[in-house]
Amino acid sequence: MEFDYYRSHEGTNANTNRQSLLSSGWRPLHREFDWRFICELLLNDTQELTQKTLNLASNIADTLGRNNYTWWANLLNVVSDNTRYEVEKYWNYITPDSFAPDYRYKESLSTETPTVQFVSRNSIPIDYVLNRLQEITILRILDLLSRPDIITQYYLERDFYYPVEKFVSWERLDVIHTVYAYWSKYDIWLQINPYDRGRRQYTLMAKNLAPLINKATYNLAVMLSGYQSRVGKVNSQFPIRSFPVNIQSFTDTVQQAILNQKQLAVLVHGEPGTGKTAWTQAVAQEILVPLGYVIFILDHDAIANFVPPVYLERVCIIINEADNLAQNRASEVAQYSNKTEHVLSLLDGTLYQSIIDDSGIQIQQRLIILMTCNTTERLDPAMLRKGRVDFMCEFTLKFV
Repeated sequence: MEFDYYRSHEGTNANTNRQSLLSSGWRPLHREFDWRFICELLLNDTQELTQKTLNLASNIADTLGRNNYTWWANLLNVVSDNTRYEVEKYWNYITPDSFAPDYRYKESLSTETPTVQFVSRNSIPIDYVLNRLQEITILRILDLLSRPDIITQYYLERDFYYPVEKFVSWERLDVIHTVYAYWSKYDIWLQINPYDRGRRQYTLMAKNLAPLINKATYNLAVMLSGYQSRVGKVNSQFPIRSFPVNIQSFTDTVQQAILNQKQLAVLVHGEPGTGKTAWTQAVAQEILVPLGYVIFILDHDAIANFVPPVYLERVCIIINEADNLAQNRASEVAQYSNKTEHVLSLLDGTLYQSIIDDSGIQIQQRLIILMTCNTTERLDPAMLRKGRVDFMCEFTLKFV
């Protein structure tokens, strides 16, 4: 009884979902006959095509030739479920498969949306911020791609398609099972999987996603301080040319190095109020953002748990008060923390380049690190070794 109850309700839900698909604009997708595909079967799969054709003809002949039914009853049996199943199986064999992603594509980017944040004063939401950034990136890419060439969904052993001319937005599209979309211009696939409570997983697959990611992440910045976070744009109140002449000259040197080097670390130091933080924001807004860098302004706890996302081609990390982060490991305070080692790994590039991932997006990442501190005396000596910090400058004038 319980099984019958479950089965009846399962059928009811299936019919309701199918009715929902049809009422919301989805239409059954019919496989189309293709002469070129038939020719390929004749040339490359002749024996199987012949066998399946004879099997279907034999099945229909057997149905029509039964002696225990009248001729009109045998004719009706031709359109029965059993015969229809054999005809559909044969039709599916002699027609090309419907569109589906090419999972051989190396580059893919995936996110669950909407991203949920669990905030507390004892938690560092670095994972949330990175997931939120990835969600924004994928949604921006979808906006850039605009309307796809085809949208399909497989449900109850049938393919459905959504008329692209009626497409408005992905949020308003009914997703009961897995949805696929394809853009021929970019040779890119989208796969949407539904989860409970309205959540979805969006996955983009392509031979080359980097150009779209660069466009989608242009002028993006991430700020994480304590348990507060924000994804938006860099806001600099002071232009570079408003700084003292010696700082402007130093900035020109840094800019040239940014253009020439794949990895660069810059440390500026001086008393509070000399414009160190304002300078890093000005460099980010006027130099790095136009070059396509994504800016990360992270506090000490975030730095200790941060690895640059591999799908971003250009990353800038701004670390304020580095003397409180990468302290001399000879001091007692630094011995209770591994933050200094983490910063050194970032400067060396060994933390995230020691293992080459064999899946996902493969790019030559460029990394810029801008650090500020009040004094270099408390910094670990290893930070100031040649090859780790490329440029240093002392800010001496009070900046307003």
